[in-house]
Parts: sequence; structure tokens; C-alpha cells
Amino acid sequence: MIDSARIAKVVQSHLSEVASQLRPDVLEALCQARQRESCPQAVQTLSLLIENAQLAAEKGLPLCQDTGTVWVLVELGAQAQVDIAGLQDLLDEVVATSFKAEYLRASTVRDALCDRSNPGTNAPAFVEIVQRPSVGDESDFEVSVSTMLKGAGTDNASAVYMLSPSASMDEMAQKVLELVCEKGANACPPLIVGIGIGGTFDKVAGLSKRALLRPLGQASSDEAAAQLEYKVAELLNTSGVGPAGLGGDTTVLAVHVETAPSHIASLPLAINLCCHSLRSQTTVIA
Repeated sequence: MIDSARIAKVVQSHLSEVASQLRPDVLEALCQARQRESCPQAVQTLSLLIENAQLAAEKGLPLCQDTGTVWVLVELGAQAQVDIAGLQDLLDEVVATSFKAEYLRASTVRDALCDRSNPGTNAPAFVEIVQRPSVGDESDFEVSVSTMLKGAGTDNASAVYMLSPSASMDEMAQKVLELVCEKGANACPPLIVGIGIGGTFDKVAGLSKRALLRPLGQASSDEAAAQLEYKVAELLNTSGVGPAGLGGDTTVLAVHVETAPSHIASLPLAINLCCHSLRSQTTVIA
């Protein structure tokens, strides 16, 4: 039986690392982008981002002053035996104690409308719990726990659209291009772009955020989604936005698309931008 305390312990271990440890695949993507980059100013910017990541890891300091909100995704295998009673309270406590112990900036307010005072804890944890359909192997008995720190600049530049069901792949790609050209510079490029297509208005944003957890460079297993990933990445990297919005060949490090069923009359599209400091970690509990 996997219980709430075990999940909370995993999240605590994540929070001791993710603020100062850039994901290895993201660091490698930054290094590869620097090698490909033709704009001298962009090369310098990428070099500074790489140096920042290296110094943060060496000194145990945050990659960014905006240590963000804490998003926790708990994915339950179809046959997993779990008891998640009290999970939210436990995770809120983990966030509060971890942010104090790691000297991380607390950035949440008590209520977005009614009370915008800062409790000083960075709680609550923003928790999403999903159950995976059965795939008939050992993963049906596993629980996957992912923790992500995400700053306001990237979420503020993200968007959800309810498109006509007749919208083409080119039209969806154009929506992403328009958003990145309008707001992408504020999200600290080079970006990782998570795209969710399908579900409902409230579910598609979560789909786009989960897309950010996929290792960079790993294309979608769906041929159409992989084609869209390639198309959007090509559009964005020829947009001229570039690292830090200062121009260059590297506006995005990766584009990841996740899809889901939807109503016949709907085509929800969510675009979740993430900065070059993609701070996440995933642990599988068996």
C-alpha cells in the first residue's frame, strides 16, 4: 500500500534539489543550442544561462529568484493500491518546511481575489491526481510522483483557446507562434513549450503542463502529434525572438504535444510556456 506519507516524502526529496538543479536534459539542450546558434549575442546569452545553471548546482542556490508555485502530479496506475487520505495537508506542510529550510522565496498569496497577503509559506501545493488507464504491465501497480516549480512569468504568458473543431494543424501552429511572438520574451526564452489538445476547458491546461515532464528530444509516439511538434518548433526557431528575447536562432529548446479525446463540437488548445529553467523531477513508486 502506497500512502500519503510516502508520497509526501518523495516530494520533500524533490524540493531539496529542483530549485537549484536544472534537469540534465535541459542543460544538454542549452549546450547543443549554443553550438548551433549563429547569432553572437545569442551565443553569449546561452553561455550565461549555462553558467548560471552550473553555479546554482555548485553552490546550492536557486536557478531563478522566482522559485514559483509547487505543482505536484500524482499518476496512479490502474491497479495501484493507494491511501491518499490527508495528502493535501501533508504536501502543504512539506512545501512550508522545505521552502524555509532551503531559503526559497515564498510567492503565494492567501486568495487571488479576496486576500492577496503573503502567508510566507509558499503553500498550498497545487496537486493534480490522475489515474492512468490499464496497459497490462507492471506500471499498472506503480505510482508516479512529479514535482515542478514554475514561476509566474511563464504561466502569465500561457493561454487556453477553445477552437473550432474544424481548425487545422496549421491554424494551431499559428496560435502558438502568435502567442510566443506576443508574450514569449516575458517568459525567459529559450522556452520549452507544452501543448495540450483535447479534453475539456478545465482539463486541457493540465494536459499541456504534463507535456513539460517529457524528456527533451523525445518526440510524441503519435505521428500527427510528432508532426505538429516539429512544425511548431521550426516556426518558433525562425521567429527571431531568440534567447532572452534578444534575437537569435533559439527561441525554443523543445515542443511537446499531448492529446486527449474531446467533445465532437470542441477543440480545446492549451499552450503552456516554460522558461529555460525547467525545474522538475519525477519518481516512480512501486
